[in-house]
Amino acid sequence: MRCPYCGSDNSRVVDSRDVNNGVRRRRQCLGCSSRFTTYERVMPASLFVIKKDRRREEFNKEKLLTGIRKACEKRPLPAGAVDRLADDIEAELYQMGKAEVASTALGDMVMNKLKELDNIAYIRFASVYRDFADITDLKQEVDTLVSAGTSSYSDGQLSLLPEERSGVVAGGRRRRQR
Repeated sequence: MRCPYCGSDNSRVVDSRDVNNGVRRRRQCLGCSSRFTTYERVMPASLFVIKKDRRREEFNKEKLLTGIRKACEKRPLPAGAVDRLADDIEAELYQMGKAEVASTALGDMVMNKLKELDNIAYIRFASVYRDFADITDLKQEVDTLVSAGTSSYSDGQLSLLPEERSGVVAGGRRRRQR
């Protein structure tokens, strides 16, 4: 293993631990005595995502993380929650044992996990993934969440619809409560 500080090829393992789907090793360079961490994990066989236009694209975890991070941006989520969610989805994909997975199946997996994690992130992701035609489709999805009574992550999170604004009617107009 090459030292990231001095480039030396000589290092020793100070500590080794199992993490997620791999091994975390704490190393010390024998050249400059700096310490650094490496992660080792088994690279599974290639997994391809079949897009809606029937193109095949190799699964890219970074692309998945980017989409999830955008949906969860500025949300009061615990540290590492987004990374764990992406790790869980990646593990599920590889456990399926298939060489190809439809992008719709991948999107549904993300939506299900986000629904459990944070309602607002779920709605944000759904608005892009489902490509809502108009505001009534989005409202219908929010109403489904509200009627289901799902309150996933609630510590420090505002309610989806504040009490005083729940008088919204179809068409996007609000009635004042008297």
